[in-house]
Parts: sequence; C-alpha cells; structure tokens
Amino acid sequence: MTIQVGDKIPSVTLHHKTDAGVVEISTEDILNGKKVVLFALPGAFTPTCSAAHLPGYVVQADALKDKGIDRIVCLSVNDAFVMDAWGEQHNVEDRMMMIADGSAHFTQAVGLDLDLINRGMGIRSQRYAMIVNDGVVELLNIEAPMKFEVSDA
Repeated sequence: MTIQVGDKIPSVTLHHKTDAGVVEISTEDILNGKKVVLFALPGAFTPTCSAAHLPGYVVQADALKDKGIDRIVCLSVNDAFVMDAWGEQHNVEDRMMMIADGSAHFTQAVGLDLDLINRGMGIRSQRYAMIVNDGVVELLNIEAPMKFEVSDA
C-alpha cells in the first residue's frame, strides 16, 4: 500500500556516505524534529534524474530553506558510494543529504517501488517528492510513469 498524506514514515535503516565513510542512518535520524523535503528518483546518473530532477533541487535549495525547510534529502535505490559521487558531480555540497536505499527497503516500505527488471535496472523507486514534518507526510507528489511534472523543486 502506498504511503499517504498524514501517514508516519516507517522506521528503516538507510545509508549515507560521510567523511568518516558509509554510515547507517535511520529515517528517524533524518526526519524527526525537522521539516524535510524528501525527493526520490529511479536512479543516479540516469537521464532525467541527472539533467533535471537533482539539479533543480540544487538550484532551489536556498529558496526551500528560506520557506522553512530544515533539510533536503535525495533518495535513490543506489549504494552510498554512487549517491556520493553523483552528488559531487552536481555540486550538492551541504545543500542536501544524498541517501542510499540500496536494497529498496524504504522504497518498498512506503509502497513506491518500481519494477524495472525487464529494463535491466532491477527494483527502483518511483519518482516523487514529499514534505515530511516531524516524520509525518504533509504533501506527496508522485509522478506518473515516465513523467517529470509534479516532483520538481
């Protein structure tokens, strides 16, 4: 079942590459006590994700924070090393957290997984953006398949 506005984000362990290496980080650590924009996409280094989705959030990061967003999180079903390299390529710096959901545990827990096995990509995330306030979904914009119209920055 797909997560809905008003639902609490499930407790899941994700991964984040820091200067100290790859660390486990829980959804609670990322979301609790904060107003967060969390956007997810099918894959790092893929065409729409690299050309428009991530760059839009990099450009709009300060404007989002000026509107009361405490943290911006980019999530994909990739490993933490890939997410870190992708963030470096796009000059993410400290504008947002590049979070890896390598085994799609979070993506499946929120019901937003996308089966791309027949395209050689495995299980991925649907493209979406949400505002999460202290762990509870306030806004959820899920893209139609192969679209990029409602989850941009």
